[in-house]
Amino acid sequence: MPTVEKITESCGLGEGPHWDIPSQSLLFIDVVGNRILKYTPSTKKLIKVPVAKRPTFIIPVEGKTNEFLLSQENELVVVSWDGESENVKIVQKICEVAASAESRKTFNDAKCDSSGRLWTGTFTIGDDFFKTQPVGNLYSIDATKQLKNHADKIHCSNGIAFNNKTKKMFYIDSLAGSVDQFDFDISSGTISNRKVWFTLQKVSIPGVPDGMTMDSEGNLWVAVFGGSCVLKIDGYKCETLLDTVKIPAENVTSVAFGGPNLDELYVTTAYIGSEETKPSDLAAGAIYRVTGLEVKGVPAVNFRLTV
Repeated sequence: MPTVEKITESCGLGEGPHWDIPSQSLLFIDVVGNRILKYTPSTKKLIKVPVAKRPTFIIPVEGKTNEFLLSQENELVVVSWDGESENVKIVQKICEVAASAESRKTFNDAKCDSSGRLWTGTFTIGDDFFKTQPVGNLYSIDATKQLKNHADKIHCSNGIAFNNKTKKMFYIDSLAGSVDQFDFDISSGTISNRKVWFTLQKVSIPGVPDGMTMDSEGNLWVAVFGGSCVLKIDGYKCETLLDTVKIPAENVTSVAFGGPNLDELYVTTAYIGSEETKPSDLAAGAIYRVTGLEVKGVPAVNFRLTV
């Protein structure tokens, strides 16, 4: 039986969990708090560092000590950070997408494929998330910093996962209410033949799909915003729900496997949008660790940059 444990204090909108193997720590973001966070389970230490602009993910740069790819609204930058202090410096700008004061377009969730190529998408920030217009895109960024568009008419680009054995990429546009599948060519960095893989409404699950990861067996673990749960979805048979893990927070935002054996599931949640009002010891917005799942994840891939 899985055990669900609250391991951090609450933040506004936890997102983008990335398990860093060298430091044995969880990197993640508080989007509305404009903060990078790092949690080390062995010491239970939580580091919170403010940044200038709205972040959504942080991913280490392969082969570079203390360098990370960071999203800041509609820009992607490489920053230097020692993982402890509040001294975060921009080393270089990678790219940006067009945005205006009216549209407020921003990058959202991201994941690197096995070659170190980054995949990330956009959406437009508005007062009502559920009325977000389909003007976002899904992009990849390779080691030469080339931004390539793969899909448009996206409401809110979210979870991404890759199965190298079956040559598939799984992808979530949250407001579409489904997990989709693409054929994926790792050598050319192209996707094709998009189809719906799993639909929440068909199994009467409330909420929308958010962040996602894959285990070593090729099955998907999907956070459900507004659903108080993480879904385990069959990665080989469409529209097949394998398990549901209940989380003591309504708005579950993303997931990542971590721990020394990659057999612990770390779950980010959001206080924003929650009906909880007491500021102390909140369930909403905390990080949760799920153990006893009897499955392992795969190592997170860092961003590879040639220059």
